[in-house]
Amino acid sequence: MAARTQARVGKRWSPPRPRPSGGSNDTTVIASVSRDENNPNSEYLIHFNIGTPRPQRVALTLDTGSDLIWTQCGCRSCFHQPFPAFDTFASSTLRDYSCFDRLCAWGGLALSGCTVNENSCFYVYSNGDNSGFTSGKISEDTFTFQAPKGQAVAKPSLLFGCGMYNTGNFKSNESGMAGFGRGPMSLPSQLKVLKFSYCFTTILESGNSPVFLGSFGNLESQATGPMQSTPFARSPTEGPNSSLYYLSLKGVTVGSRRLPFDASTFALRGDGSGGTVIDTGTAITTFPRAVFRTLREEFVSQVSLPVADISTDDADSMLCFSISEYQNATAVPRLILHLEGADWDLPWESYMLHVNDDDGGHRLCVVINSARDSGMTTIIGNFQQQNMHIAYDLGSNKLSFVPARCNKL
Repeated sequence: MAARTQARVGKRWSPPRPRPSGGSNDTTVIASVSRDENNPNSEYLIHFNIGTPRPQRVALTLDTGSDLIWTQCGCRSCFHQPFPAFDTFASSTLRDYSCFDRLCAWGGLALSGCTVNENSCFYVYSNGDNSGFTSGKISEDTFTFQAPKGQAVAKPSLLFGCGMYNTGNFKSNESGMAGFGRGPMSLPSQLKVLKFSYCFTTILESGNSPVFLGSFGNLESQATGPMQSTPFARSPTEGPNSSLYYLSLKGVTVGSRRLPFDASTFALRGDGSGGTVIDTGTAITTFPRAVFRTLREEFVSQVSLPVADISTDDADSMLCFSISEYQNATAVPRLILHLEGADWDLPWESYMLHVNDDDGGHRLCVVINSARDSGMTTIIGNFQQQNMHIAYDLGSNKLSFVPARCNKL
């Protein structure tokens, strides 16, 4: 998780594109999201089907940090996936998207244009890390969503990338990625919904939980604490990162001590650097290097355990403690993210992890990462979002969250 997180945040994210105007769609779409408990590299995958008359399975990383929906099909160079890639010849409703249509040029694709001897839209797209490169054709087809508990809902004429050349660090069970960002080609935008929510089970579970598009579901159902809300922060209006969901992070507390960094440390700068985003496609919350070093010092001073040796080049960006095999109940300091109008008091299992080494040793690790420099964007990753029902209200420009038993929803 740390390696994939470092790869994703290795570039300086730039500024979110304005959300396209238009009325909201009253139809609620509910899909299933899960991860593979037997695969430590598994991401949180949204499951649905594409095509008719025989809908074909896709399993896509749910990524609020990107826009494009894409899956492998017509493969010329593809990564391994555990089920067949999308067969374009098996769907009677599949259509190529014209390169003269608006979104081919204005959909936020890194590179796009007309295919040779055709009017089809080709694309090149990267999610900002080696695990997210894809190129192929933009196509449209019917998506069928199946709720964990409920009936299937079909949505025709949705655009997606038919990825023929795909490469990167794919070691999960995914067949591509589903962008949930603010851009016009993301899944929420194409469904014309102004609200959506998800509730991730823990990384040790493989059960399904719901993703709601067009509603939040019942935020109080299975809640284990109070609901809080924070406004989305001002976002850049141009640039490749203009689809991100920025928050106003004011500070961080470890134990009873608030770290000596004010809101300016986490604020978006005029050149598009910095800022704080919530991103489901990044595994581990990542702070600027100076913030992480201070956070690390606080954990070391407040935890009565020896610091474990980490034999990697990134040892200074991680923190683990040595524990005995039977040391399951260790006191750890609280970790609180102070957002505008809300204090996100993380449960310990959302920032601590027991790790069994290959040599028989045992470690207790703080699952927080350090960016490679102090000017990087602060990212709240999916490990910190476990067992939290998180709702994006784009009409009211706010994020709400409530601790919940996600596997019970």
